[in-house]
Amino acid sequence: MNNPYQSPESNQNNQVVSPQGPKSMGDDAGMRFLLPVGRSGWAIAAGYLGLFGLVVIPAPLALIVSIIAILEIKKSKRSEKPKRGLGRAIFGLIVGILGSIVLAIFFVERLLRGV
Repeated sequence: MNNPYQSPESNQNNQVVSPQGPKSMGDDAGMRFLLPVGRSGWAIAAGYLGLFGLVVIPAPLALIVSIIAILEIKKSKRSEKPKRGLGRAIFGLIVGILGSIVLAIFFVERLLRGV
């Protein structure tokens, strides 16, 4: 039975409901900042590999995973639930490129020395 004194913005559990309907966690910027809600798993992996790529060893892996993440995020833009995380993927891409260059210079220098 409806309560005539209840405000129209709240439901029976006294929870406020917005006129557009309930929001998902992925729509809240604060939740996206704290949790990887709606982000591509590849983008998360690319971000962490890029961070570890600063040590140079996993840099080529960060490069590969970042490319996969960017392609997945671009492909999901056409779907009903687009994925986020392009910033992490780009970070992984940049660090992956730089780390791979440093790694390649190191190996070339070692080959030229004959060690």
